[in-house]
Amino acid sequence: MKYQDTSDALLVHNYVHGDEKALEVLIKRHQTKIYGFILSKLSDNDLADDIFQETFIKVINTLSSGKYNEEGKFLPWVIRIAHNLIMDNYRKEKRNIVQVPNFEDNVLTFFVDEGETMHEYMEKEYLEQEVRLLIEDLPDDQKYVLMMRIDHDLTFKEIAERTDVSINTALGRMRYALLNMKKLMDQRIS
Repeated sequence: MKYQDTSDALLVHNYVHGDEKALEVLIKRHQTKIYGFILSKLSDNDLADDIFQETFIKVINTLSSGKYNEEGKFLPWVIRIAHNLIMDNYRKEKRNIVQVPNFEDNVLTFFVDEGETMHEYMEKEYLEQEVRLLIEDLPDDQKYVLMMRIDHDLTFKEIAERTDVSINTALGRMRYALLNMKKLMDQRIS
């Protein structure tokens, strides 16, 4: 069987029905993106390796148990698993931190609850990842305009010049991208 041209959905199907090579192809196909995502959230290569392995253990367990739901694409699903494992790691690290008072510090600053700040950070990270997953589902022309605006903070004039379209077309693509993202969010909520 020629695997390079096989869709992710068919590879998942084949793996679930006993084709071990199909999973190997899926992992090789997406490992750079998944590992890159994990490493971008962590500063420790060893921890990134562990999370990467844990991610695929969860993938294998879910596929083997028949609990995989083919609602979305394979890659965003795996990224979501990796994201959840990273968040679990943050929570675990937070619980393991022991604060020892330093007498030179102000006593009041020692008693300030830092947990809210970590919670806000984790929520921001989660929402950011959810938005990235929504963006992945957009048509390429809309995705490209949105990414240039968000990631590179380009003006619509600059976007129009880089994509060789009019400013109105760039604005229209942004508008449709936002409308499509809203529809996708509504579909995921309902």
